[in-house]
Amino acid sequence: MTANPPTTLGATPVPATRRAAEARGRGGDELLSIGAVLAFLRDDFPEVTISKIRFLEAEGLVDPQRTPSGYRKFSAGDVERLAYVLRMQRDHYLPLRVIREHLDAIERGEAPPALPAPEARPGPLEEADRELGAASGAVAGVRLGRAELLAAAEAEEGELLEWESYGLVTAGPDGGYDGEALQIARLVAELGRYGLEPRHLRAMKAAAEREVALVDQVVAPLRRHRNPQTRAHAETTARELATLSVRLHAAMVQAGLRARPN
Repeated sequence: MTANPPTTLGATPVPATRRAAEARGRGGDELLSIGAVLAFLRDDFPEVTISKIRFLEAEGLVDPQRTPSGYRKFSAGDVERLAYVLRMQRDHYLPLRVIREHLDAIERGEAPPALPAPEARPGPLEEADRELGAASGAVAGVRLGRAELLAAAEAEEGELLEWESYGLVTAGPDGGYDGEALQIARLVAELGRYGLEPRHLRAMKAAAEREVALVDQVVAPLRRHRNPQTRAHAETTARELATLSVRLHAAMVQAGLRARPN
Protein backbone atom coordinates (compact mmCIF):
# COMPACT_ATOMS: atom_id res chain seq x y z
CA MET A 1 0.00 0.00 0.00
CA THR A 2 1.33 3.43 -0.90
CA ALA A 3 2.14 5.43 2.19
CA ASN A 4 1.48 8.86 0.65
CA PRO A 5 -1.77 8.99 -1.36
CA PRO A 6 -2.77 11.99 -3.45
CA THR A 7 -4.01 14.77 -1.23
CA THR A 8 -7.26 15.67 -2.95
CA LEU A 9 -10.68 14.09 -2.98
CA GLY A 10 -12.00 15.66 -6.11
CA ALA A 11 -12.22 19.31 -5.10
CA THR A 12 -12.24 18.45 -1.38
CA PRO A 13 -8.94 18.45 0.51
CA VAL A 14 -8.13 15.07 1.98
CA PRO A 15 -8.18 14.64 5.71
CA ALA A 16 -6.69 17.69 6.92
CA THR A 17 -6.33 17.66 10.61
CA ARG A 18 -4.63 20.88 11.55
CA ARG A 19 -1.68 19.06 13.11
CA ALA A 20 -1.31 16.65 10.19
CA ALA A 21 -1.03 19.71 7.97
CA GLU A 22 1.60 21.06 10.34
CA ALA A 23 3.54 17.80 10.06
CA ARG A 24 3.48 18.00 6.28
CA GLY A 25 4.46 21.67 6.42
CA ARG A 26 7.54 20.90 8.47
CA GLY A 27 9.10 19.15 5.51
CA GLY A 28 6.80 16.33 4.49
CA ASP A 29 9.42 13.60 4.82
CA GLU A 30 9.64 13.64 8.63
CA LEU A 31 8.81 10.24 10.09
CA LEU A 32 6.87 10.05 13.33
CA SER A 33 6.61 7.41 16.04
CA ILE A 34 3.19 5.99 16.83
CA GLY A 35 3.13 8.07 20.01
CA ALA A 36 3.76 11.24 18.03
CA VAL A 37 1.02 10.30 15.57
CA LEU A 38 -1.37 9.83 18.48
CA ALA A 39 -0.51 13.32 19.75
CA PHE A 40 -1.13 14.80 16.29
CA LEU A 41 -4.49 13.12 15.86
CA ARG A 42 -5.94 13.64 19.30
CA ASP A 43 -6.63 17.33 18.74
CA ASP A 44 -9.29 16.38 16.21
CA PHE A 45 -10.04 12.83 17.37
CA PRO A 46 -9.81 12.70 21.18
CA GLU A 47 -11.11 9.12 21.20
CA VAL A 48 -8.21 7.70 19.17
CA THR A 49 -5.79 5.34 20.91
CA ILE A 50 -2.59 3.53 19.98
CA SER A 51 -4.60 0.31 19.86
CA LYS A 52 -6.95 1.93 17.35
CA ILE A 53 -4.03 2.96 15.12
CA ARG A 54 -2.64 -0.57 15.28
CA PHE A 55 -6.08 -1.97 14.47
CA LEU A 56 -6.35 0.23 11.36
CA GLU A 57 -2.88 -0.89 10.32
CA ALA A 58 -3.87 -4.54 10.79
CA GLU A 59 -6.89 -3.88 8.58
CA GLY A 60 -4.62 -2.59 5.81
CA LEU A 61 -5.75 1.04 5.95
CA VAL A 62 -2.29 2.42 6.65
CA ASP A 63 1.14 0.93 6.02
CA PRO A 64 3.84 2.68 8.08
CA GLN A 65 7.51 2.05 7.53
CA ARG A 66 9.43 -0.11 9.99
CA THR A 67 12.87 0.47 11.45
CA PRO A 68 15.33 -2.47 11.48
CA SER A 69 14.31 -3.04 15.11
CA GLY A 70 10.63 -3.19 14.13
CA TYR A 71 9.38 0.21 15.33
CA ARG A 72 6.63 1.87 13.28
CA LYS A 73 7.50 5.15 11.53
CA PHE A 74 4.65 7.17 10.02
CA SER A 75 4.94 9.76 7.28
CA ALA A 76 2.77 12.88 7.03
CA GLY A 77 0.81 11.03 4.34
CA ASP A 78 0.18 8.18 6.79
CA VAL A 79 -1.16 10.67 9.32
CA GLU A 80 -3.50 12.09 6.69
CA ARG A 81 -4.73 8.60 5.79
CA LEU A 82 -5.46 7.88 9.44
CA ALA A 83 -7.26 11.19 9.82
CA TYR A 84 -9.34 10.42 6.74
CA VAL A 85 -10.34 7.01 8.07
CA LEU A 86 -11.24 8.41 11.48
CA ARG A 87 -13.25 11.26 9.96
CA MET A 88 -15.19 8.97 7.64
CA GLN A 89 -16.02 6.73 10.59
CA ARG A 90 -17.00 9.57 12.89
CA ASP A 91 -18.82 11.91 10.53
CA HIS A 92 -20.28 9.50 7.98
CA TYR A 93 -20.32 6.17 9.82
CA LEU A 94 -18.68 4.52 6.82
CA PRO A 95 -17.59 0.89 7.31
CA LEU A 96 -13.90 0.12 6.94
CA ARG A 97 -14.56 -1.78 3.72
CA VAL A 98 -16.01 1.34 2.09
CA ILE A 99 -13.27 3.59 3.45
CA ARG A 100 -10.72 1.21 1.95
CA GLU A 101 -12.46 1.59 -1.43
CA HIS A 102 -12.18 5.37 -1.08
CA LEU A 103 -8.45 5.18 -0.34
CA ASP A 104 -7.84 2.72 -3.18
CA ALA A 105 -9.60 5.10 -5.58
CA ILE A 106 -7.50 8.01 -4.34
CA GLU A 107 -4.30 6.02 -4.86
CA ARG A 108 -5.36 5.32 -8.47
CA GLY A 109 -5.96 9.01 -9.00
CA GLU A 110 -9.73 8.49 -9.28
CA ALA A 111 -12.61 10.16 -7.50
CA PRO A 112 -13.74 8.02 -4.56
CA PRO A 113 -17.29 6.65 -4.44
CA ALA A 114 -19.92 9.18 -3.50
CA LEU A 115 -20.88 9.36 0.14
CA PRO A 116 -24.25 7.74 0.87
CA ALA A 117 -27.30 9.89 1.41
CA PRO A 118 -27.91 10.65 5.11
CA GLU A 119 -30.90 8.33 5.30
CA ALA A 120 -28.87 5.50 3.75
CA ARG A 121 -25.91 5.72 6.08
CA PRO A 122 -25.49 2.83 8.49
CA GLY A 123 -25.58 3.43 12.21
CA PRO A 124 -22.26 3.83 14.03
CA LEU A 125 -22.37 0.24 15.30
CA GLU A 126 -23.56 -1.46 12.12
CA GLU A 127 -20.22 -2.17 10.48
CA ALA A 128 -18.52 -3.26 13.69
CA ASP A 129 -21.48 -5.55 14.36
CA ARG A 130 -21.11 -7.04 10.88
CA GLU A 131 -17.39 -7.58 11.39
CA LEU A 132 -17.96 -9.21 14.78
CA GLY A 133 -20.73 -11.32 13.31
CA ALA A 134 -18.48 -12.48 10.49
CA ALA A 135 -15.76 -13.39 12.96
CA SER A 136 -18.07 -15.22 15.36
CA GLY A 137 -20.70 -16.59 12.99
CA ALA A 138 -23.55 -14.71 14.69
CA VAL A 139 -26.71 -13.95 12.75
CA ALA A 140 -27.38 -10.21 12.65
CA GLY A 141 -30.81 -8.67 13.03
CA VAL A 142 -32.48 -11.81 14.39
CA ARG A 143 -35.18 -11.79 17.06
CA LEU A 144 -36.65 -15.18 17.94
CA GLY A 145 -39.20 -16.56 20.33
CA ARG A 146 -38.41 -19.59 22.45
CA ALA A 147 -39.96 -22.12 20.06
CA GLU A 148 -38.21 -20.49 17.10
CA LEU A 149 -34.84 -20.66 18.88
CA LEU A 150 -35.34 -24.34 19.66
CA ALA A 151 -36.22 -25.08 16.05
CA ALA A 152 -33.29 -23.04 14.64
CA ALA A 153 -30.80 -24.65 17.03
CA GLU A 154 -32.33 -28.11 16.56
CA ALA A 155 -32.54 -28.46 20.33
CA GLU A 156 -35.03 -29.72 22.91
CA GLU A 157 -36.68 -27.71 25.67
CA GLY A 158 -34.72 -29.60 28.32
CA GLU A 159 -31.44 -28.73 26.64
CA LEU A 160 -32.30 -25.05 26.50
CA LEU A 161 -33.28 -25.07 30.17
CA GLU A 162 -29.89 -26.57 31.03
CA TRP A 163 -28.03 -24.03 28.88
CA GLU A 164 -29.89 -21.22 30.61
CA SER A 165 -29.16 -22.68 34.04
CA TYR A 166 -25.44 -22.38 33.28
CA GLY A 167 -25.83 -18.87 31.87
CA LEU A 168 -24.77 -19.92 28.39
CA VAL A 169 -27.95 -18.70 26.68
CA THR A 170 -29.95 -15.77 28.02
CA ALA A 171 -33.28 -14.37 26.89
CA GLY A 172 -33.76 -10.64 26.51
CA PRO A 173 -36.11 -8.53 28.67
CA ASP A 174 -38.93 -9.28 26.22
CA GLY A 175 -38.34 -13.02 26.51
CA GLY A 176 -36.92 -13.19 22.99
CA TYR A 177 -33.48 -14.21 21.74
CA ASP A 178 -31.10 -12.25 19.50
CA GLY A 179 -28.60 -13.42 16.89
CA GLU A 180 -25.84 -13.96 19.42
CA ALA A 181 -28.10 -16.17 21.55
CA LEU A 182 -29.02 -18.19 18.47
CA GLN A 183 -25.36 -18.66 17.51
CA ILE A 184 -24.43 -19.66 21.05
CA ALA A 185 -27.28 -22.15 21.14
CA ARG A 186 -26.20 -23.69 17.84
CA LEU A 187 -22.58 -23.94 18.96
CA VAL A 188 -23.46 -25.41 22.34
CA ALA A 189 -25.69 -27.97 20.61
CA GLU A 190 -22.92 -28.83 18.14
CA LEU A 191 -20.37 -29.24 20.92
CA GLY A 192 -22.84 -31.47 22.72
CA ARG A 193 -22.71 -33.88 19.80
CA TYR A 194 -19.03 -34.36 20.60
CA GLY A 195 -19.80 -35.13 24.22
CA LEU A 196 -19.15 -31.68 25.67
CA GLU A 197 -21.86 -30.80 28.18
CA PRO A 198 -22.85 -27.32 29.42
CA ARG A 199 -20.87 -27.86 32.63
CA HIS A 200 -17.76 -28.30 30.48
CA LEU A 201 -18.35 -24.91 28.88
CA ARG A 202 -18.33 -22.86 32.08
CA ALA A 203 -14.63 -22.08 31.54
CA MET A 204 -15.44 -20.57 28.14
CA LYS A 205 -18.19 -18.48 29.70
CA ALA A 206 -15.83 -17.26 32.42
CA ALA A 207 -13.15 -16.40 29.85
CA ALA A 208 -15.68 -14.40 27.81
CA GLU A 209 -16.70 -12.47 30.91
CA ARG A 210 -13.05 -11.61 31.61
CA GLU A 211 -12.68 -10.34 28.03
CA VAL A 212 -15.79 -8.20 28.49
CA ALA A 213 -14.22 -6.70 31.61
CA LEU A 214 -11.03 -5.87 29.67
CA VAL A 215 -13.02 -4.16 26.92
CA ASP A 216 -14.93 -2.18 29.54
CA GLN A 217 -11.64 -0.92 30.97
CA VAL A 218 -10.70 0.49 27.57
CA VAL A 219 -14.01 2.08 26.63
CA ALA A 220 -15.09 3.36 30.06
CA PRO A 221 -13.07 6.62 29.71
CA LEU A 222 -14.65 7.19 26.28
CA ARG A 223 -18.15 6.73 27.69
CA ARG A 224 -17.42 9.36 30.35
CA HIS A 225 -15.95 11.88 27.87
CA ARG A 226 -17.57 15.30 27.61
CA ASN A 227 -17.60 15.14 23.81
CA PRO A 228 -20.86 13.42 22.72
CA GLN A 229 -19.18 12.12 19.54
CA THR A 230 -16.53 10.46 21.66
CA ARG A 231 -19.18 8.89 23.87
CA ALA A 232 -20.99 7.58 20.80
CA HIS A 233 -17.73 6.20 19.45
CA ALA A 234 -17.21 4.16 22.63
CA GLU A 235 -19.62 1.47 21.49
CA THR A 236 -17.96 1.16 18.08
CA THR A 237 -14.62 0.82 19.83
CA ALA A 238 -16.08 -1.92 22.02
CA ARG A 239 -17.23 -3.83 18.93
CA GLU A 240 -13.81 -3.47 17.30
CA LEU A 241 -12.12 -4.81 20.41
CA ALA A 242 -14.58 -7.69 20.52
CA THR A 243 -13.77 -8.49 16.89
CA LEU A 244 -10.06 -8.56 17.66
CA SER A 245 -10.70 -10.71 20.72
CA VAL A 246 -12.61 -13.28 18.66
CA ARG A 247 -9.83 -13.39 16.08
CA LEU A 248 -7.14 -13.69 18.74
CA HIS A 249 -8.99 -16.51 20.50
CA ALA A 250 -9.41 -18.45 17.25
CA ALA A 251 -5.74 -17.94 16.34
CA MET A 252 -4.57 -19.10 19.77
CA VAL A 253 -6.73 -22.22 19.64
CA GLN A 254 -5.41 -23.08 16.17
CA ALA A 255 -1.82 -22.45 17.28
CA GLY A 256 -2.31 -24.60 20.37
CA LEU A 257 -3.75 -27.46 18.34
CA ARG A 258 -0.88 -27.32 15.84
CA ALA A 259 1.61 -27.46 18.70
CA ARG A 260 0.14 -30.71 20.01
CA PRO A 261 2.25 -33.80 19.30
CA ASN A 262 0.76 -36.20 16.76
